[in-house]
Amino acid sequence: MLRVLAVTLGLCAAVVFSARGADGDAKPAKGDDQKAARKELIEKYDKNKDGKLDKDERAAMSAEDKEKWAKASGGGKKKKTQ
Repeated sequence: MLRVLAVTLGLCAAVVFSARGADGDAKPAKGDDQKAARKELIEKYDKNKDGKLDKDERAAMSAEDKEKWAKASGGGKKKKTQ
C-alpha cells in the first residue's frame, strides 16, 4: 500500500512539473518583443546616448510611445520611490 501511495505521489509531481515547464516555453517570445520595443524607444529618445532614458527623455515621449514603454518596462508598474 505504501508503494502505491509513493508511486501515485511521484506521478502527480511529474505531471505538475511538466505542466509548469510547458507554460515557460511561451514566455521568451514576449520578452524578445519587449526587448525590441525598449531598444527602439531608447534609440529614438536617448539624447545623451547613455543607453538609458532619464526623466526628461521619458517626458519628451509621445503618448503612444509612453504606452509602448510602459508595456516594455514591465506592464506599466510604477517603481517605489524612497
